[in-house]
Amino acid sequence: MIENIESNPLIDRLPPHLKQFIKPQNYEDYTAQDQAVWRHVMRRNVEYLSKVAHGSYLDGLKKTGISIEEIPSMYGMNRILKEIGWAAVAVDGFIPPAAFMEFQAYKILVIASDIRKVENIEYTPAPDIIHEAAGHAPIIASPDYAEYLRRFGEIGSKAISSAHDHEVYEAVRLLSILKESRTSENQEELTSEIKKAECEIDRLQNKKVEPSEMALIRNLHWWTVEYGLVGDLNNPKIYGAGLLSSIGESKTCLNPEVEKRPYSIQAAYQDFDITQKQPFLYVTPDFAYLSEVLEEFANTMAVRKGGHRGLKKLIESKSLGTIELSTGLQISGVFSRMILNEDNEVVFFKTQGKSALAYREKELIGHGVAAHANGFLSPIGKLKGINLAIEDMGPRDLQAYNFYDNQRIEFTYESGITVEGLNITGMRNINGKLMLIQFTDCTVTYKDEILFTPQDGILNLAVGKEIVSAYAGPADYHSFDLVYHKSTTETYQSRLSERQRNIDFLYSRVRQMRKDKQVDIQKLDELIDEVNNTYPDEWLLMNELKELKL
Repeated sequence: MIENIESNPLIDRLPPHLKQFIKPQNYEDYTAQDQAVWRHVMRRNVEYLSKVAHGSYLDGLKKTGISIEEIPSMYGMNRILKEIGWAAVAVDGFIPPAAFMEFQAYKILVIASDIRKVENIEYTPAPDIIHEAAGHAPIIASPDYAEYLRRFGEIGSKAISSAHDHEVYEAVRLLSILKESRTSENQEELTSEIKKAECEIDRLQNKKVEPSEMALIRNLHWWTVEYGLVGDLNNPKIYGAGLLSSIGESKTCLNPEVEKRPYSIQAAYQDFDITQKQPFLYVTPDFAYLSEVLEEFANTMAVRKGGHRGLKKLIESKSLGTIELSTGLQISGVFSRMILNEDNEVVFFKTQGKSALAYREKELIGHGVAAHANGFLSPIGKLKGINLAIEDMGPRDLQAYNFYDNQRIEFTYESGITVEGLNITGMRNINGKLMLIQFTDCTVTYKDEILFTPQDGILNLAVGKEIVSAYAGPADYHSFDLVYHKSTTETYQSRLSERQRNIDFLYSRVRQMRKDKQVDIQKLDELIDEVNNTYPDEWLLMNELKELKL
């Protein structure tokens, strides 16, 4: 477990590949200016949002332990979130979309613990604690919405990504880091880097590529969880975290100039621009309808459709994925090849590198990555001239077709793939269906190509008529060392300049006065003069001072 993390049962049950993203909140690192930023945004937002946000927002602030006056401690939030069956963890900025959604499936709110700069107080593309804690957390007080979030995580974590998705993720992460940088000594250089990062995002967004499942479901996430409206199309309420955490856009989004569209599955095919205010938004009649659309979209995904299209998506992703056969046998690895018959049915597949076999998300004994370190391959389908599928054969059927243990056998699939070798043993699923047969001294051929030779070792023949499911990630996460790709861009640790330290000291004096509830008017006037003369552009500091004088 990560040091300095106050846990709870929900966090404890997270798998190791998710725990690696968790970091301590380090509450003491927040400056007095950070606290003033939180207070300013929350005071302005709550007053306004009480009139225009969904009814569960204000109630959710109380239920999740979020204070208007100071940045929340996630350890305190966790003690309260536990009452509604959720938890929160701190992470370092953007994390990979699949990991983000998997956290959600475990009912864990992922919170980027950094906070936006004063310069970006109205909106930042970077995930920060205002967006995450004050935007996402309150709405989960609604049971229908909380269930939507959890189910979205379950489905989204199975979505198959592409190499383009990874490029977009890295570009957005870089831009968010640059915009919140507090360490650059050269402002011109930083401005130039931000412009380059924005141009790269434009380039990637304008690139003509077939959208992956992850890209499509990310669109649904954007138009609902981040920028969703709920209720009547002509008078909707705000529930999206991106709107709830933005001082500016939470107001402009309800203007007539921003088109309001009825929410539907079409939102999955509508791209968005993270660097701009949204020109249109989608309105769902209620939170239950969000789940209806989600299920409609899930029915289009490879996890439910399988087949050659699902396997093709996995091959193109060049990432760890899983197929499930009609027998329930699950094969996980990086898929590299398939052979189709004339009806576009998969009759052969192959993985490369470490692979594993599982059944019902549990690795089969003896079939982990140690046994399949160099990949896995197998023909599938029906046998030529035999109406009964192999998986449906009982012991007598197998004997009738000469499938005897420790005897040689040769058979041909309808696809023309031929298997010849010494039959060692078989493995059945809990319903008695044969799902794996082992051969030694075996040769597999297709037309003029040799697919497997005796020198390749033992052939583990996967039994199944068809691929019924294909999805990202392994069937059993214990099978693989799931260290996610480490981002090429890391968030900056704040290093305040002398000027920034002096300003923060003034913020801390104001904060202490408010906390003590004792204001020395003479000292307060001296502070106001000092700020006016030395730091005239520090408007938030001046607001804090003037508020004390009232």
